[in-house]
Amino acid sequence: MTLQWYPGHMHKAQKEMREVLPKVDLVIEVLDARIPFSSENPLIASIRGDKPVVKVLTKSDLADPDNIAFWQEYLDAQRQTKTLAVSTQEPARIHTLPDLCRKLTPEKTRGLKKLKAMIVGIPNVGKSTLINTLAGKAVAKTGNEPAVTKRQQTIHIEDDFVLLDTPGILWPKQEVKNCSYRLAFTGAIKDTALDYVDVAFFGAEYLLAYYPGRLQERYQLAELPESNLEVLELIAARRGCLGAGGRADLNKVSQIFVNDFRSGALGCISLETPEVVEQEVAEAKVLAEQKAERKAQVKAERKKRSRKNR
Repeated sequence: MTLQWYPGHMHKAQKEMREVLPKVDLVIEVLDARIPFSSENPLIASIRGDKPVVKVLTKSDLADPDNIAFWQEYLDAQRQTKTLAVSTQEPARIHTLPDLCRKLTPEKTRGLKKLKAMIVGIPNVGKSTLINTLAGKAVAKTGNEPAVTKRQQTIHIEDDFVLLDTPGILWPKQEVKNCSYRLAFTGAIKDTALDYVDVAFFGAEYLLAYYPGRLQERYQLAELPESNLEVLELIAARRGCLGAGGRADLNKVSQIFVNDFRSGALGCISLETPEVVEQEVAEAKVLAEQKAERKAQVKAERKKRSRKNR
């Protein structure tokens, strides 16, 4: 599934980030603990260059704890990178972030200048909630709808620690397999970007494969069917989401199912592993190369026909 959603204000925000980055000491990148790869904007890596980065895995109370540990080990192995898994349930853990930033930039602690960090992340990963917890007051707008923050703002967290908040930005085109569905399932993109039914089909198929017990427990299913459609039909019957002729109202049951996942009613679930995304990235690279080859062939054939017609 290829997703294209890049509002004008996101292009502007990316440009402003590039302009300000030389003035900051490190980057804090906020990721959704359920989808650390899919919620990581590939543009951020190119923008930050060699700047140290702390990758904060938010909503960790909604993610599979074992999978969080796998991701932290995987990400911590990257150059100049540290991770911190947090949730709103444990604000004390969030308040350890400034000290972690100082450890990544030890040269700053020896000087008198303030440590400046740029905080970035895609929409609706909990960036504003994280900032407000650090600041101890509502200094950043929050909301369930993606893309709440529209402009940069400077926030003084401690006497020697300053945050530069930036708008959540996506990237122009998503080409890695299933990333768009993961983003939609977790609510990182507007619900109008993808159809609820398609998103629910993806989620039901994934849970059937990796968390079947969660489906049975939540919806009191004695047995699980083999297909995602049958799963949604059984949930529809349980929740009274039936239309004419007793058929499942897929739109209604899909919204219930997606919202159950987002709220944590289905339990702690992660939607990707380092191994899975490495395979998907490799597949995307092959497809991109094949596409480029076809494009070059078409261009060469057009050029050849053009010469013949002269």
